[in-house]
Amino acid sequence: MEEGRFQRGTAGVVEEELLADEELWTDDEGSDHSGWFCVRTNPFPCPASGCTFVADFMTAAHLILVWEQRDDPNLLRHAARAKDVGRNPRITEYESAFGPSASYYAWEAAGGPVHGVRAP
Repeated sequence: MEEGRFQRGTAGVVEEELLADEELWTDDEGSDHSGWFCVRTNPFPCPASGCTFVADFMTAAHLILVWEQRDDPNLLRHAARAKDVGRNPRITEYESAFGPSASYYAWEAAGGPVHGVRAP
C-alpha cells in the first residue's frame, strides 16, 4: 500500500501528537452514575504512545462511558463495534467501584476528547 493512502476496512492514526501540558478531560456533571449502563470488555491498552493504562470497559479519556438506558442506540452501536474487533462486550450496570465515569453525551458534547491524541 502506498504511504499516505487509506484502504477500506483499515484503521490507523493519521497524525499523533502527544499533549504533555494538557490535563485529562473530566466529566463536569459531577453526578453519580450508579445504576447507569456501561460496556465491559476484554482488557485493552490505551492507544496513546507511552501510556500504560489498560481498560476493562469502553472508555474515553480513561473514564468509563455510561448511558442512562440499557437500550440506548449509541450504547448498542459502541457495543457492536467492540464485538467487531473481538473485545467480547457485555452491557453491565455501572457501579462506582468500577472507576471514574463520564456520561457518553457529556463526552460527546465536549467534542469527544481522547487522551493524549490531538484530533486531526
